[in-house]
Amino acid sequence: MNSTDLLPNRPLKVAVLGASGAVGEELLSLLEERNFPIQELRLLASPRSAGQIKTFKGKEIEVIQVSDKSFDGIDLVLASAGGDVSRRWREVIYSHGAVMIDNSSAFRLEPNVPLVVPEVNPQALCNHHKLISNPNCTTILLTLALAPLAKCLPIRRVIVSTYQSASGAGARAMQELQDLSKDVLDGLTPTSKILPYSLAFNLFLHNSPLNSSKYCEEEMKMINETRKIMALPNLSLTATCVRVPVLRAHSEAVNIEFSEPFPSAKASKVLSNAPGIELIEDVQNNRFPMPTDVAGRDLIALGRIRNDLSNPNALELWLCGDQIRKGAALNALQIAEMLLPS
Repeated sequence: MNSTDLLPNRPLKVAVLGASGAVGEELLSLLEERNFPIQELRLLASPRSAGQIKTFKGKEIEVIQVSDKSFDGIDLVLASAGGDVSRRWREVIYSHGAVMIDNSSAFRLEPNVPLVVPEVNPQALCNHHKLISNPNCTTILLTLALAPLAKCLPIRRVIVSTYQSASGAGARAMQELQDLSKDVLDGLTPTSKILPYSLAFNLFLHNSPLNSSKYCEEEMKMINETRKIMALPNLSLTATCVRVPVLRAHSEAVNIEFSEPFPSAKASKVLSNAPGIELIEDVQNNRFPMPTDVAGRDLIALGRIRNDLSNPNALELWLCGDQIRKGAALNALQIAEMLLPS
């Protein structure tokens, strides 16, 4: 990476846009946990959240309403406030010379905007033009599993079904799942206000808008973003995304077809040595990854790696990963760390 692509070689002035949300709060925790070099931290949010007090390294910081002056002197913006907010402030941030790492879908498919999973395509950060996109949570988890295998054999097709937790819809959806689950246990009829249907003891197909082919927006994110990250524009990939009554951490069932047979034992060895991954493979006790194994953790967990009985060139695997952490906040911060001068 060129020196002009890097952040300044000093403690940074950092702004977190969307500081009151689930991902914003996780970013604060990770910035402290990973001792990111910070001189000043500004917490920005909508008028509704302005005035909240957050604690960072033992100091209280007030969340302030984002404005044209919020980015004066800022070096790095970690944005996680939704696509409309990111689009609204993109040019303002750019005019102040800050690097923006954006967690929304607003810019992910723009040709000149890097879409990065550090363990998969770090080379994409070169010449980032001060705007870098963080991929969709399910895409990050999927590409962590696909990339090591694709280095061994060409991938022909991927079929993935996701089991997505309430955390993917934000902190309020997580709270709603807890509240409505209690309602069901108390014999009441759950009424959802955040999600379109109650998730308590229930599941439903992902509620993002459908296209003319009946694929939802979430599924198309997985298809298009995976192709871009892995530099495989013609990769055959299909997805079915489901919201399930899990508080935190997503799961995925993945079928991968290669150009020739890929023995499951070899795949397990490759994946066990891949960055960002741990294997949970206790065949004797039928014990494989669960969302509770990864909640609050950096690594994603893979298991049940087996050859597809219906296709000699295909593998099946199961994975779980924390949507808020590696699926969002951690991946964004890892990108920022890659921009720090060595």
